Amino acid sequence: MSRLRDEGGQAIVEFALVLPILLMVVTGIVQFGIAFNHYLTLTDAVRAGARVAAVSSDAASPTPACNAVEAAAPTLGLVCGSTIQVTPSPDWSSGSTVTVSASSNYTISVFGLNVVTVPLSSSMSERIE
Repeated sequence: MSRLRDEGGQAIVEFALVLPILLMVVTGIVQFGIAFNHYLTLTDAVRAGARVAAVSSDAASPTPACNAVEAAAPTLGLVCGSTIQVTPSPDWSSGSTVTVSASSNYTISVFGLNVVTVPLSSSMSERIE
């Protein structure tokens, strides 16, 4: 009769039931943190590209700004023309603005299962000097 009242294995069974859910929550939190880090990297790269575009001596070309964005975020796989856009408004003259924008996707996965793909995008405008 005393074996029926023994509760020694109860905690282990409860832990075994809760552990997968706890691991999924912790993994999800880490993945969201990594996605936010990618967003911050993208934003910093776009800011650097806009600054280069604003002060570049070769102001009639978007290439220096694209190169700055690509160099600032090499892990995001950004490509000039497709995921990076450099747009002067209305032209490349001194005093007008230039807008640099970039976009990337990050896939959040939990235990190897792709849960959601998050589109990341950032844009920055600066006055051309």
